[in-house]
Amino acid sequence: MFKKILIANRGEIACRVIKTAKKMGILTVAVYSDADKESRHVELADEAVHIGAAPSRESYLQADRIIAACKKTGAEAVHPGYGFLSENEAFARKVEEEGIVFIGPKHHSIAAMGDKIASKKLANEAKVNTIPGWNEAIETAERAVEIAKDIGYPVMIKASAGGGGKGLRVAHDDKEAFEGFTACRNEARNSFADDRVFIEKFVVEPRHIEIQVLGDSQGNVIYLNERECSIQRRHQKVIEEAPSPFITDATRKAMGEQAVQLAKAVKYQSAGTVEFVVGKDQSFYFLEMNTRLQVEHPVTECITGLDLVELMIRVAAGEPLPLKQADVKREGWAIECRINAEDPFRNFLPSTGRLVKFQPPTETMFSADTDHLYGVRVDTGVYDGGEIPMFYDSMIAKLIVHGKDRNHAIAKMREALNGFVIRGISSNIPFQAALLAHPKFVSGDFNTGFIAEHYGQGFLAEDVPHSDPEFLIALAAYVHRRYRARASGISGQLEGHGVKVGEQFVVVELGPEGKHVHHPVSVTDFQGRNGASAVAVGDRSYKIDSNGALGSIRVEGTTNDKPFVAQVERGAGKNPLALRVSHDGTQIEAMVLSPLGARLLELMPYKAAPDLSKFLISPMPGLLAEVSVQPGQQVRAGEKLAVIEAMKMENVLFASQDGVVGKISANKGESLAVDQIILEFT
Repeated sequence: MFKKILIANRGEIACRVIKTAKKMGILTVAVYSDADKESRHVELADEAVHIGAAPSRESYLQADRIIAACKKTGAEAVHPGYGFLSENEAFARKVEEEGIVFIGPKHHSIAAMGDKIASKKLANEAKVNTIPGWNEAIETAERAVEIAKDIGYPVMIKASAGGGGKGLRVAHDDKEAFEGFTACRNEARNSFADDRVFIEKFVVEPRHIEIQVLGDSQGNVIYLNERECSIQRRHQKVIEEAPSPFITDATRKAMGEQAVQLAKAVKYQSAGTVEFVVGKDQSFYFLEMNTRLQVEHPVTECITGLDLVELMIRVAAGEPLPLKQADVKREGWAIECRINAEDPFRNFLPSTGRLVKFQPPTETMFSADTDHLYGVRVDTGVYDGGEIPMFYDSMIAKLIVHGKDRNHAIAKMREALNGFVIRGISSNIPFQAALLAHPKFVSGDFNTGFIAEHYGQGFLAEDVPHSDPEFLIALAAYVHRRYRARASGISGQLEGHGVKVGEQFVVVELGPEGKHVHHPVSVTDFQGRNGASAVAVGDRSYKIDSNGALGSIRVEGTTNDKPFVAQVERGAGKNPLALRVSHDGTQIEAMVLSPLGARLLELMPYKAAPDLSKFLISPMPGLLAEVSVQPGQQVRAGEKLAVIEAMKMENVLFASQDGVVGKISANKGESLAVDQIILEFT
């Protein structure tokens, strides 16, 4: 077994590999860029080596520097994680040539299967069903349009070296094919240094189901059941689960055996994933093979009780697989939510900056080999007070739950999301909560178009209707009264002017444009029960009991003897006197006032927000890659104005109405803050 390994990656997956290596008694070496000097993976590793500037092409994609770091530290093996160089055949070959072990498949397997075009040809030769398409690299956007018309719309335009949703577009007409080809090629060149693009038929209403395979150097290959990955946004997975609620045992067996057959054809060693698109009739077609560890590997670990990172390391060290196909278990149900640094209420734009607070829910399982403890697991590479840089992808954590069945797992995930505190940046937690509560998701009736179908116009606060909205009002009143009770006990108050607790309040739910809703409530303490109160809202009554410390954002307790987890925060919104209450994806801002205070508030005039329609404002932090217009230029609605790069994605800003460009306030190459003015119209 290796004594020391180097992890050629960053963030969550680097921390994940370090955790298993420590368990195995293996020393670890981290590599880091300028942006990651203070990162968690650097702190967790036994050693760390600086490999370059913040952009990945100047650091994590520099194969020679990573190999040099191995030699400098005496690392015997390299674990590439996912992304970056994990599926780079040249890197794997060079590592092997330098006498270092690549903890992954051999370079010839990566060459055969990691390349999307080559893998399609090999799958056809192995008599595996594949989707119709053009499997040669396409040179021009004009040729891409011709091919797309021949195949028949809709088509999927994909970068050959793509992955993680990068370099991928769906086109429904010639215009989208032309623009999609160009965008895919640019993204692929920037992310993977390989701009080859191909086209295939897009299967309508497909499900994305993948098979985890595992092979060793003795020629043994097994499959570890499937993962359901159909909940995707712009081809980026959002929620993954294992097993799939859709396929039958017969389909599972057929897909697994076909995946094993494919892996054996390329003498596959290590963990890999064979992805399939599955039709309504359970027919399935090979999509591609990911010759690396997947982001969503924890759900497989939960239901099988296996540590995939440990098995990868052992296989790389020459050990045979410790189990046969018949030994593979499938116990319980696991779900993973990707927690991303993005604002779902601003069309999921990236959100970078400092994590003022990062308090994930308490973990009740570390890894899947702990006797299948049904619980919560958090895989992350960030920490409280850390920085989310703009140079890498948006995922900051993976929240994983393991339940005894699917409904149990969904309930556990909703509770865990309620307790996940992230401040300083926006996150997609409200969106995840909405997905988990959607009747179609709960019933398992969905496909890869689910998010586009139900949230095609973006995500709005009203997309998360709360099952009991009065509970949020009651919780605001309950927490406010506890603050009042604490304030009333402060010594030295002026006689006759001390803080009175009171029982009658009005919770003013703050609405847009001054349209507030008033809720009269009463709050009465239970005698002899510290932290327990009866709250009446209209004709509803809530017995709320919580011993949580005041000032803590996460509030845990019971309401009417049922457990709950919510978040309550003072002064978090635009109004410093308001409480922000969040539960099950729904968030309200409310002021809790005396009845007289509420009447006075109604008399206050509403101050309208300033008119910003004459300005193009950056909707997110990022790099201004392009300003497409000049002062004095006439533009029409829908015309491109600027391009912002953030988290490896290009974001194009278009004109919302006709106008004439006046002053350009930001220059190409400038780092923009959110809401910074880029240009103004005359």
